[in-house]
Amino acid sequence: MTTRYTVRPVRAHEWREIRTLRLRALSDEAAPMAFVESHGDAAARPDGFWQGRAQASSLEAGPRAGARQFVAVTDDGTWVGTAAVLIEEAGDADFEGRVVEEAGGHVVGVFLHPEHRGRGVMDSVLQAATDWLRERGSSRARLYVHADNARAQRCYERSGFRPTGARFTGTMGPEIEMTRAL
Repeated sequence: MTTRYTVRPVRAHEWREIRTLRLRALSDEAAPMAFVESHGDAAARPDGFWQGRAQASSLEAGPRAGARQFVAVTDDGTWVGTAAVLIEEAGDADFEGRVVEEAGGHVVGVFLHPEHRGRGVMDSVLQAATDWLRERGSSRARLYVHADNARAQRCYERSGFRPTGARFTGTMGPEIEMTRAL
């Protein structure tokens, strides 16, 4: 039987599912070079944190929200993947403290359960994220990927992201900036 996936924005009441998926992502072998927080730090956050995160990035936050989180859900209701997009304005500082050169969106928090990789699921999640940005009038999406995370780099390239040539040492070590024109 073939697993089918639905990709959609999160809903505000789904904070428990968001927390569970995030903790699973932070348990992945690539987590130290993929995420800026540890499993222990995330697990220690109170319910109110997760509720606020869900509300701020949910469908209910409205079309002018500053963030949107998308999830891939199997036909049996299991959450298996996610990516979030943060709206950035030129001149602001991003989460690494770097100045944003051009307004657009920054893709963060990308994760897909290992057993669902290689099926095009993350391509669909990233497409939903960039479609949302395009609907908001953004002309580009960008992300940072660890220089040693070849698997993630290949995934992003498949989804249309290209290295900009910008490299820097960030919170998790050597990073490469990639962008996708929208």
